[in-house]
Amino acid sequence: MDIDRIPFEQTGYFPQLICDYIDQKEVLGPYYNRFFDLQGFKGQIEEKASHFPNHHREVLYDALQRQYRGTTPSKTTADNLKQLKEPITFTITTGHQLNLFTGPLYFLYKIVSTINLAKTLKKAYPKYHFVPVYWMATEDHDFEEINHFNLKGKKLQWNKKAEGAVGRLSTDGLQEVFAALSQEVGSGRHADALKALFKAAYLEHGTLAEATRYLANALFGEYGLVIVDGDDAELKRLAVPYAEKDIFERLAFDKVSATVAQIRELPSKYGIQVNPREINHFYLKGDIRERLVEKEGRYHVNETDISFTEEALRAELEKHPERFSPNVIARPLYQEAILPNLCYVGGGGEIAYWLELKSMFHAMEVPFPILLLRNSVLAISEKQAKKLGRMNLTVRDLFLEQNSFINKKIREISNIDIDFSPQKKYLEEQFEQLHKLSEETDPSFLGAVRAQETKQKKGLDRLEKRLLKAQKRKLKDHVVRMTELQNALFPNGSLQERSQNFSELYLELGPDLVPTLLGALDPLQLEFSVLRY
Repeated sequence: MDIDRIPFEQTGYFPQLICDYIDQKEVLGPYYNRFFDLQGFKGQIEEKASHFPNHHREVLYDALQRQYRGTTPSKTTADNLKQLKEPITFTITTGHQLNLFTGPLYFLYKIVSTINLAKTLKKAYPKYHFVPVYWMATEDHDFEEINHFNLKGKKLQWNKKAEGAVGRLSTDGLQEVFAALSQEVGSGRHADALKALFKAAYLEHGTLAEATRYLANALFGEYGLVIVDGDDAELKRLAVPYAEKDIFERLAFDKVSATVAQIRELPSKYGIQVNPREINHFYLKGDIRERLVEKEGRYHVNETDISFTEEALRAELEKHPERFSPNVIARPLYQEAILPNLCYVGGGGEIAYWLELKSMFHAMEVPFPILLLRNSVLAISEKQAKKLGRMNLTVRDLFLEQNSFINKKIREISNIDIDFSPQKKYLEEQFEQLHKLSEETDPSFLGAVRAQETKQKKGLDRLEKRLLKAQKRKLKDHVVRMTELQNALFPNGSLQERSQNFSELYLELGPDLVPTLLGALDPLQLEFSVLRY
């Protein structure tokens, strides 16, 4: 598999905040703990080792033994589970929603980045163990975000009425999705394996959490991936002190709000990814997952008749910690409190909101992890690469906005030079003389001269566009082939990894897909990867 790399900032798909973070811009220094280089990990190991209680390791180990009862771990994963009890073992973690059949491709890239980083750290620090972890977002309740995946331009959707935490949902109704998948992929060695994987995960497990655990284990278990479900009473019991500070002291709200205000004032105008609430926990019971809100000294479960006095809510938290579900602000803290974690691997949006949280972690006395942007990938088949070559296109051309992409190539292949830049420059020079003449004779004519200059520039712009349009008609076949190729690689004008499901690559590469990605991607090579297969 051949690899090209493009700086993130040159793709046009990554916000300035992420590009500046990768470049270690000084303005962002206060919002992260250590940078993601090998020297940074040395300090992170030392800090986490001195702040992670052995008792938490015991609770984590016991919880994972329970969670894996219905799953057969590989020998590597089983060894990693045992090693988590040891004080020299640390985790590298990524998290993701329970998207149906992994959802977009970047689910794979997140986990590949996590596994490869654990391997890299083992080589750099051989006396320690590093365990890759996938944190399942089982308590998320946005079913519409996870109930579908895209295959060959079609949306395969799980139609079901759903409420509450998605991890607890029954897999009833997924037989219809399996039938649609089977129809789309047809038969053949890789197609049959893909259908068998879906069937074993979703038709032979009772809940979405169980199905997702099976799927992630089937794809990545042999590489030692440990899968964690945070919807666990004993794990949440470890986080009770932090939940109390969030709910009753508003500590998370105060600290994150202050950070958000600081970021808003930065000259770069990055924008804010998430805003904290006064209480950053939901109440989770049965099919209810609703926000906790405080009104006049009483705590209410939003959109329900359930409410508590402060004393009663403290008692509920102590007796039933599993009923308190962290939101996007509190979940990272919960994760870091129960895992011996060094690094969180996430996408650009995730890194952006983690950068808002450092002061909250400091106030809660929990080490803030290193933040690493996951690998991002455009996968191009050999057939598509040959089309690029025949049309004299480069991979970087494909990242242009479509009109710019077409106009650039039309100018390159046209036998007419449709670029009026020289004429515009000449026009500006002529009008500069007219400006001087007006000022020397009668300055009141200056406005009329400028208006005439604007009019003639606009006329040149219109003429340039009309000529380009005419050339596009003459070169229609070339334009069609270009746009078809770009649309195939950038569905709906977005990155391939944000839309396309892994199934399409699996149909091409079969079981070689994951090992190929693991061999090709370097988590510390912070550039966009273009893979030709």
